[in-house]
Amino acid sequence: MPTVSFWSVNPPRSYPWHSAIFSFSVMLLTHYHPPETAEARSLRPSDCLLLRFDQRCRSRFTAITTTRNVQVRILLPRGLVIRNRALLSTDNNESVEVVAADEPLYRVLATHPHALLRAAYHLGNRHVRLELQPSYLQLEPDPVLRTMLEQLGGVEVHLVEAAFEPDVGAYGGGHHHGHDATFDEDYAIAQATFRHHHG
Repeated sequence: MPTVSFWSVNPPRSYPWHSAIFSFSVMLLTHYHPPETAEARSLRPSDCLLLRFDQRCRSRFTAITTTRNVQVRILLPRGLVIRNRALLSTDNNESVEVVAADEPLYRVLATHPHALLRAAYHLGNRHVRLELQPSYLQLEPDPVLRTMLEQLGGVEVHLVEAAFEPDVGAYGGGHHHGHDATFDEDYAIAQATFRHHHG
């Protein structure tokens, strides 16, 4: 498999084998295969990577596989978001499957569909990373946004541990950039309300 090797000729002198030369290798993953594509189905992954969403937003990082404890180095095009169940492969088609790790999230439930649509609209205006499901929304925890949602009415916000798969085309890198014209005022009101109720 394509690897990157690291060599050392001077390990600590406290060890009797300090003059020995040793090496270890890192699997180099440079190809991305979206899930459920013909290309992905043609591969047979030998291991998997359990990654949080923030890790799946990176294009260059090192990780350890979950089954064989192999160190891998990911080198992908910048701006790519790795989807759950996607495959990453080496130049010779050795591959690993990416699995979205459970992480703390807010899950927004509604008493009726209109309330859920209203919550999604307000969060979308703030360019929040948002996962849209038929019966709920999921977003990264933010106490101020939770207060805003609870003020809208008709929704319940629960803290859960779950995989996060937001719509990556719906935001510009976080809810502090590219807001609509009313964001600063709305966010300030929500902050003041949160401080009032939570000290």
